[in-house]
Amino acid sequence: MCGRYNIVTDAEALAEFFEIVIFELQDFHSNYNAAPTQYLPVVRLTDAGRELIALRWGLVPFWAKDTKIGYKTINARSETIATKPAFRAAYIKRRCLVPASGYFEWKVEGGAKQPYNICLEERGLLAFAGLWEHWEGEKETLDTFTIVTTAASDQVKHIHDRMPVILSEQDCRLWLTSDDQDTLSNLLIPRDIPGLTTYPVNKRVSNARNNDPECIQPA
Repeated sequence: MCGRYNIVTDAEALAEFFEIVIFELQDFHSNYNAAPTQYLPVVRLTDAGRELIALRWGLVPFWAKDTKIGYKTINARSETIATKPAFRAAYIKRRCLVPASGYFEWKVEGGAKQPYNICLEERGLLAFAGLWEHWEGEKETLDTFTIVTTAASDQVKHIHDRMPVILSEQDCRLWLTSDDQDTLSNLLIPRDIPGLTTYPVNKRVSNARNNDPECIQPA
């Protein structure tokens, strides 16, 4: 799974990398320890082009009676998103991209959990495959998202058996626009990502209240 990630960049770099037309982020700043229920940058397609907007992490299906389900839906397994009730409608109509610089996973070492940052060697931006959903309650409306995961590639399976689906530039276009189920399914197949690396980080990242550059410093 992917339960914590980081996005270390600036608004201009985000807009350029993801070819943003509509910029709906207010006072964007780097997030060194992005956690569920936070409002985080998401790229989705509108009639006018790509929109960059902050949505809450933890997908709440349109049919949910309340928002509590969002705590259980921070990730969507690629093997079941086409059939699982919480995700199947969003998979067909509401796919998105989740910008990131890296993500964290924990590995048991010496009887303790050691966090690792998994990122590109040059610390560039990544695009995770995501789904988003709009929910309306009696007193509030909410737009939320989830990160799609797949089986870990050879690069990271020594740390964890799952990883986010990481999309190339061309894959991003297909993920946002394609209606062909075979094309979409092929994007979800585990594959090695050029330049992806892993390194242990300070254990303070395990506490979501810690959010500063130390969270991504090598241990």
